[in-house]
Amino acid sequence: AGGPTTPRLVIAAAAAGGAGLLAGGYKSAEALAAQIGEVRAAGVPFGVNLFAPNPVPVDRVEYERYRAAIQSEADRLGVDLSGIPITEDDDGWRDKVDLLLADPVPLATFTFGIPDRAVVRALRAAQTVVGQTVTTAAEAEAAVAAGVDLLVVQGAAAGAHSGTLSPDRLPEEKPLTDLVREVAAVTSLPIVAAGGIAQSGDVADVLRAGAVAAMVGTVLLRSDESGASATHRAALEHAAPGRTVLTRAFSGRPARGLRNTFTDRFTATAPSGYPALHHLTTPFRKAAAAAGDPERLHLWAGTGYPHAKAGPAADILRNLTAHL
Repeated sequence: AGGPTTPRLVIAAAAAGGAGLLAGGYKSAEALAAQIGEVRAAGVPFGVNLFAPNPVPVDRVEYERYRAAIQSEADRLGVDLSGIPITEDDDGWRDKVDLLLADPVPLATFTFGIPDRAVVRALRAAQTVVGQTVTTAAEAEAAVAAGVDLLVVQGAAAGAHSGTLSPDRLPEEKPLTDLVREVAAVTSLPIVAAGGIAQSGDVADVLRAGAVAAMVGTVLLRSDESGASATHRAALEHAAPGRTVLTRAFSGRPARGLRNTFTDRFTATAPSGYPALHHLTTPFRKAAAAAGDPERLHLWAGTGYPHAKAGPAADILRNLTAHL
């Protein structure tokens, strides 16, 4: 979601023989339509990923407590959080679904929640392949029941938000290959493996475990075509190994990023509450990125971040498949 995945990055993925996914999260339907048009004009395979509604309503008392607690960090950036109301929106869900039905794309995937069967049927009738992010075998079975075509099996090592359907608890930490095998045991749908994949050996491992493809994100964050901020890129370059943490501190939903002052202070006390906490922290996160302050920015990263290198995205992707 947000800005790291650009149309240029999606087009570059195709140049390496892959297919990129435009990130629909945190964009208006109009902005997403413009990006779809840019990629479509390049004549390459691509898809779109949307956040499907699965809200985690925040407790009002906990929201006010947390707002007061994090104001001291926002003060460092000159941001006042006092006027930000509790916002429980659905990220423009219906408008984005309507866009994909009016202007069908080759592939649509969903995370956070499973769309209604009617949405899945309508997309498939429009000749769109439908994928669903899952983090357990039980979630995979629910996605199969909804009628999807493929599964994106996301391990806990993945950067940014977990696609868990149960955001009240942190994802179980287990090897991605084990998770792929568990899902393959309950369904014959094609599996795309994601989470912590950063070297060619990781790709080979998930294919041997039963996946038909591998999906990567963190390893591309420093690529030439990435839209990640300069602050984010620099933090990835200079962070010592083993510095990620699963945290609700920035958004109220489990997400993995580089440890910093903010996660160290608030991971243990942040309440559940998505998207309310996301909206609460957005102003000072934007200010932190602009100010070059990595200690108060959501530095989303999977565990493979030490392998994120600068350079053309197509070269990075080709290196991941060089030894298959």
